[in-house]
Amino acid sequence: MKLSSVSGLTCQVADLDRTVAFYESLGFRIGKRDAEQATCYVNWFWITFTAAEGPVEAPSGPTVHLKVENIEEAHQGLLDAGHKPESEPAKRSGGGTEFSLLDPDGYRLVFFFKK
Repeated sequence: MKLSSVSGLTCQVADLDRTVAFYESLGFRIGKRDAEQATCYVNWFWITFTAAEGPVEAPSGPTVHLKVENIEEAHQGLLDAGHKPESEPAKRSGGGTEFSLLDPDGYRLVFFFKK
């Protein structure tokens, strides 16, 4: 077997409307949506969010890494939109710069820039 790519993820969320609004504010494109699920895209990569039937436990993963063209502008843009990143942009061990932000259900998003 030879894998060719990872296309997307599926995550349960407590409030589908809140989650869609959050990801839309980050620049994700909203695709298929109904009362039970919504799919959000960046280019060809997707995350499908499904409405949980009960409380959602704090997730232990996955962490989604999002490449940006300008790390400082991305960080400031999130602050301007009312989001609260967990950290300031900082150098990472493999080179480049990153910072993280939790989504409404606690899924970690890592914004990074690497030349």
